[in-house]
Amino acid sequence: MGNKVSMKPVIPNVKAQEEEELVDPQQTLRERCHELPKCTALHEKYTTCNDRVNSRTKTAEICSEELFDYLHCVDACVTKTLFSRLK
Repeated sequence: MGNKVSMKPVIPNVKAQEEEELVDPQQTLRERCHELPKCTALHEKYTTCNDRVNSRTKTAEICSEELFDYLHCVDACVTKTLFSRLK
Protein backbone atom coordinates (compact mmCIF):
# COMPACT_ATOMS: atom_id res chain seq x y z
CA MET A 1 0.00 0.00 0.00
CA GLY A 2 3.01 2.25 -0.11
CA ASN A 3 2.66 2.85 -3.84
CA LYS A 4 0.94 6.17 -4.51
CA VAL A 5 0.02 7.11 -8.04
CA SER A 6 0.02 10.79 -8.94
CA MET A 7 -3.29 11.84 -10.49
CA LYS A 8 -2.13 15.15 -11.93
CA PRO A 9 -3.90 15.96 -15.17
CA VAL A 10 -1.69 15.70 -18.21
CA ILE A 11 -1.95 18.66 -20.53
CA PRO A 12 -0.32 18.04 -23.89
CA ASN A 13 2.13 20.64 -25.13
CA VAL A 14 0.94 21.54 -28.62
CA LYS A 15 2.67 24.14 -30.73
CA ALA A 16 0.49 26.11 -33.08
CA GLN A 17 1.34 26.05 -36.72
CA GLU A 18 2.15 29.33 -38.30
CA GLU A 19 -1.14 30.81 -39.32
CA GLU A 20 -1.49 32.78 -42.47
CA GLU A 21 -2.95 36.19 -41.84
CA LEU A 22 -6.69 35.90 -42.19
CA VAL A 23 -8.54 38.51 -44.19
CA ASP A 24 -12.21 39.11 -43.55
CA PRO A 25 -13.89 38.69 -46.95
CA GLN A 26 -16.83 40.85 -45.87
CA GLN A 27 -14.53 43.80 -45.14
CA THR A 28 -12.76 43.38 -48.48
CA LEU A 29 -16.08 43.26 -50.33
CA ARG A 30 -17.40 46.30 -48.44
CA GLU A 31 -14.37 48.30 -49.57
CA ARG A 32 -14.89 47.23 -53.19
CA CYS A 33 -18.64 47.88 -53.09
CA HIS A 34 -18.09 51.33 -51.59
CA GLU A 35 -16.25 52.22 -54.80
CA LEU A 36 -19.24 51.46 -57.04
CA PRO A 37 -20.60 54.68 -58.58
CA LYS A 38 -24.08 54.18 -57.07
CA CYS A 39 -22.72 53.56 -53.55
CA THR A 40 -20.16 56.36 -53.84
CA ALA A 41 -22.91 58.81 -54.78
CA LEU A 42 -24.99 57.72 -51.78
CA HIS A 43 -21.97 58.06 -49.48
CA GLU A 44 -21.36 61.58 -50.77
CA LYS A 45 -25.02 62.42 -50.16
CA TYR A 46 -24.71 61.09 -46.59
CA THR A 47 -21.46 62.99 -45.98
CA THR A 48 -23.00 66.23 -47.27
CA CYS A 49 -26.00 65.77 -44.99
CA ASN A 50 -23.79 64.93 -42.02
CA ASP A 51 -21.61 68.00 -42.60
CA ARG A 52 -24.74 70.16 -42.84
CA VAL A 53 -26.13 68.77 -39.57
CA ASN A 54 -22.82 69.16 -37.76
CA SER A 55 -22.55 72.80 -38.86
CA ARG A 56 -25.82 73.72 -37.15
CA THR A 57 -26.36 74.08 -33.43
CA LYS A 58 -30.06 73.24 -33.48
CA THR A 59 -31.59 70.95 -36.08
CA ALA A 60 -34.01 68.07 -36.19
CA GLU A 61 -32.27 66.52 -39.19
CA ILE A 62 -30.28 63.36 -38.42
CA CYS A 63 -29.39 61.92 -41.89
CA SER A 64 -30.65 58.45 -41.03
CA GLU A 65 -32.31 58.02 -44.43
CA GLU A 66 -29.06 58.86 -46.24
CA LEU A 67 -27.08 56.50 -44.02
CA PHE A 68 -29.52 53.62 -44.50
CA ASP A 69 -29.57 54.15 -48.28
CA TYR A 70 -25.76 53.98 -48.40
CA LEU A 71 -25.56 50.91 -46.13
CA HIS A 72 -28.29 49.18 -48.14
CA CYS A 73 -26.32 49.77 -51.34
CA VAL A 74 -23.10 48.34 -49.88
CA ASP A 75 -24.85 45.40 -48.20
CA ALA A 76 -26.75 44.49 -51.37
CA CYS A 77 -23.49 44.42 -53.29
CA VAL A 78 -21.67 42.39 -50.60
CA THR A 79 -24.35 39.72 -50.29
CA LYS A 80 -24.08 38.84 -53.98
CA THR A 81 -20.68 37.20 -53.46
CA LEU A 82 -19.94 36.93 -49.74
CA PHE A 83 -21.17 33.41 -49.08
CA SER A 84 -19.31 31.96 -52.04
CA ARG A 85 -16.05 33.25 -50.48
CA LEU A 86 -16.56 31.78 -47.01
CA LYS A 87 -14.67 28.62 -46.13
